[in-house]
Amino acid sequence: QLQLVESGGGLVQSGGSLRLSCTASRFTLDYYAIGWFRQAPGKEREGVACISGGDGITYYVDSVKGRFTISRDNAENAVFLQIDTLTPEDTAVYYCARGREALCEAPWHYWGHGTQVTVSS
Repeated sequence: QLQLVESGGGLVQSGGSLRLSCTASRFTLDYYAIGWFRQAPGKEREGVACISGGDGITYYVDSVKGRFTISRDNAENAVFLQIDTLTPEDTAVYYCARGREALCEAPWHYWGHGTQVTVSS
């Protein structure tokens, strides 16, 4: 069964950093776009970053540019999201998802269960 598993979340003080991981089983991440999404309490889920399959072009929503960095390690079959200068507004459950193909676009076919990020002020 195809599976994505997120890890690396936790409780961190404002201004701190976290590195989230998204690991895959039963498929090769490099072939597909992988997106990171987050959902804060009472808010809709939003996409924050994506890395395309193959050429690894990265995309970010404007609100996180300069603080979030998405990367991929093909040897580990994992995608990472480095989050710096965390603020309480970053508090959310963070999910990774696999695209249908290499381009960073919907639909997103497979989702992990998420990892909680909580930022204290």
